[in-house]
Amino acid sequence: MRIVPVPCLSDNYAYLVIADDGRAAVVDPGEAPPIVAALAREGATLAAIWATHHHPDHVGGVKALLAAQPDLEVVGHVYDRDHGRITGLTRGVADGDTIELGKVRARIIHNPGHTLGAISLWLEDEAAVFTGDTLFAAGCGRLFEGDAPMMHASLQRLAALPPETRVYFGHEYTASNLRFAAHTEPDVPAITAALADVTARRARNEPTTPSTIATELATNPFLRASAPSQFADRRRAKDTFK
Repeated sequence: MRIVPVPCLSDNYAYLVIADDGRAAVVDPGEAPPIVAALAREGATLAAIWATHHHPDHVGGVKALLAAQPDLEVVGHVYDRDHGRITGLTRGVADGDTIELGKVRARIIHNPGHTLGAISLWLEDEAAVFTGDTLFAAGCGRLFEGDAPMMHASLQRLAALPPETRVYFGHEYTASNLRFAAHTEPDVPAITAALADVTARRARNEPTTPSTIATELATNPFLRASAPSQFADRRRAKDTFK
């Protein structure tokens, strides 16, 4: 199995999940042309669309892909199916369900917060997870439909995945997220080192996907709310404004 990041729009990532038989699922096709080009480049045949949530920058290419291949399976959460939010959705999934592409199996993790139908796709055997706009490298998505307790619970579920799990996220926000993390925890070496590395990579126009759960536990302020350094930073801020 191969995972191929496909840049879309201004800062989105779609992903091709290519099975050994050459069939592929595309995760979050924000637009169709880059997907079609990547399939041709990789010698893969599209068989399914896996959507982490309904926002147009993640499913904007579905209609055109279906126009070319009407028989594609389109997977999304049952909430998005029941509310008609994803064009052509053929299979609504819920937490704990499994979807397959050849020998590739992905387990559904329902992650409400960014949207109420947000899901992550966990490929346990491949040590990979597609998190859409729930978990970014060093950040998390905005609360459009859910609330903070929902998002916190969703992030904690992802944080509990095996530390070696690669995290394939939905947007290239990593540099700005790490700058915020460095402001929040200025004395954490892992954050300082990650920011330097990502700054250099972006200067070379290299993508920062994937991260890993271990890296996120060390650098992501939204997974580190209980870290001692965070509390120390808050105490310093409180003392400053006495």
